[in-house]
Amino acid sequence: MSNNTFLGMPTLPVFGHGNLNATEPFPKAAHRELGNEQLRANLGHATHTIRDKRLKVVAELPDWEEMRNAGSAIKDATMANLPALLEQFEANFTARGGIIHWARDAQEANEIVTSLIRATGETEVVKVKSMATQEIGLNEYLEEQGIAAYETDLAELIVQLDHDKPSHILVPAIHKNRSQVREIFLREMPVVDPLLTDDPARLAEAARTHLRKKFLSAKVAVSGANFGLADTGTLTVVESEGNGRMCLTLPETLITVMGIEKLLPSWSDLEVFMQLLPRSSTGERMNPYTSLWTGVTPGDGPQNVHLVMLDNGRTAALADEYGRTALNCIRCSACMNVCPVYERTGGHAYGSTYPGPIGAILSPLMTGIKSEENNSLPYASSLCGACFDACPVKINIPEILVHLRGEDVDSKRAKIKVPTQMDLMMKGAEWAFSKGSHLALLEKGLPLGKLAAGRAKVIKKLPGIAAGWTESRDIPAPPSQSFRQWWAKDHTPETTAVPGLAGNYSTDNSPEGEQA
Repeated sequence: MSNNTFLGMPTLPVFGHGNLNATEPFPKAAHRELGNEQLRANLGHATHTIRDKRLKVVAELPDWEEMRNAGSAIKDATMANLPALLEQFEANFTARGGIIHWARDAQEANEIVTSLIRATGETEVVKVKSMATQEIGLNEYLEEQGIAAYETDLAELIVQLDHDKPSHILVPAIHKNRSQVREIFLREMPVVDPLLTDDPARLAEAARTHLRKKFLSAKVAVSGANFGLADTGTLTVVESEGNGRMCLTLPETLITVMGIEKLLPSWSDLEVFMQLLPRSSTGERMNPYTSLWTGVTPGDGPQNVHLVMLDNGRTAALADEYGRTALNCIRCSACMNVCPVYERTGGHAYGSTYPGPIGAILSPLMTGIKSEENNSLPYASSLCGACFDACPVKINIPEILVHLRGEDVDSKRAKIKVPTQMDLMMKGAEWAFSKGSHLALLEKGLPLGKLAAGRAKVIKKLPGIAAGWTESRDIPAPPSQSFRQWWAKDHTPETTAVPGLAGNYSTDNSPEGEQA
């Protein structure tokens, strides 16, 4: 495989992750975002609307669970055979006139894309909505190199004009309402009707007018890809507005950036995901625009077709026995729309390009849980399991979150020689539950707990690390005696029979009348 030397090295260091690292711990960022009442109102309305639409269209399919199983099985098989499938895809893509470039990390990917654009002599590009290019920070990098990148997806355009960052995988401007969008257009668009209203149709019309000249004049386009088909070398983009179709067909040069995990083995596999993806993402039965292209077709569409295959920590995630299924993600955002944490904090609190439940596992897996910027993300969850129920490819996000939390604790324990409060508590619990006599000894202190509760019969504050529990809840007063103490007091056995067992068994487990 040409230039693809990283596949055999699953733990290869990545030197530049781009926008995968958070800039501050999640608790700090979340606390700030929770104070934005407009944000919470916007998120609540949007996520509930998408969630309700999804439930209706999913209920139409009697074999929805079987389809989820199929999607999960296809992605698992893809990850198990990824090196071979990448080689197959490369052979088919290049045989049809495309050129593949392999990028280990964000820095390398940005440099490749920049060199390809410069080779055309152009200083402007139009872009299809792409999580991969957001992940590597391509727009910012191109700007530093004197190249202007224009987002053509409506939501991405809103975010770009407002000098903001996306806060949702599918709906990047989900944190803004239409009145805010109107203000952004009036302030940032070079030519716009000063009487523009916040009617969605009028806002969409203003965006079309703004972008039309870019579509017709652009010589270079940059896109992502939802899927790559190994058996033909075909790339796929699904979208709702038609802007992607314009970018994929009109320019002379097309540069696509795709994560190496986006492959599917064959065309027949695509049928499953063309049903899973739209229902899970936008609550639609099918995508309004599905574009597929295979290399170069003389006289039709771009004649200079490039594909940057991006690792950027994906092989590290693939090497994680428990976390590798996170690479099965098809970027539908269903997990975010049902997550009670995301609904209240929004995507910016996660810091990384990938917010919500999937971001809480995907970012630490690709950057490493020891990354100080991302080691708080696995705790950004109540572990309610709603994300697992909604995921169209059945990624067990709560299980991976617990796994990553364990890795985080282990990594910190290795650095700190003095035991923490949690270490001491766990050691104490280990001692208490190791023998019945140990537990019986602790039970003698139950009256102290009742005394601490007082007349209110609740404990309102615990010391040390346990204080976090009582910040938002009270603990009922413990009983004055344990079950063990009550039984010993009121049930003095006349024989050595063990209560609860049929027949008369002595304490040495030998039936009566039988020699031990």
